[in-house]
Amino acid sequence: MIDMGDIASAAAGQAWKVATWALVAVLLTVGAAGGTALWLTAAERDKAVVDLRAEKAVSEDLRTGIREQNHAVEAMGKAKLAAEARGLAAQKAAAVDRQRYETASAHLAGAAASTCAEAMPYVNQLLRDIR
Repeated sequence: MIDMGDIASAAAGQAWKVATWALVAVLLTVGAAGGTALWLTAAERDKAVVDLRAEKAVSEDLRTGIREQNHAVEAMGKAKLAAEARGLAAQKAAAVDRQRYETASAHLAGAAASTCAEAMPYVNQLLRDIR
């Protein structure tokens, strides 16, 4: 007859082999899942790096545009200041010219001429005074 101890030891030996194969299957599954996860992570990282480089290029283009606009604004500000200075100088020159004209006109205030020949000495005097 078969001894129960022999059956128990045979069953324990078989259970160990089954557990070993089950553990191998679990480890292979976990290893494959981990490898797949690392592969997917690396692919996403590579895609993110490419996207980051593209965004950096766009950002640099925008910064370049902003720098160009700032330089243009500064140049326009300098041109405005120069134009204001020229305008002020022109106003001063016009005031001096107006004063000369008024002085020359005051000298000729009582002049009266009925012909061109009579008026020419006054006109010549006015031109000399204005210069």
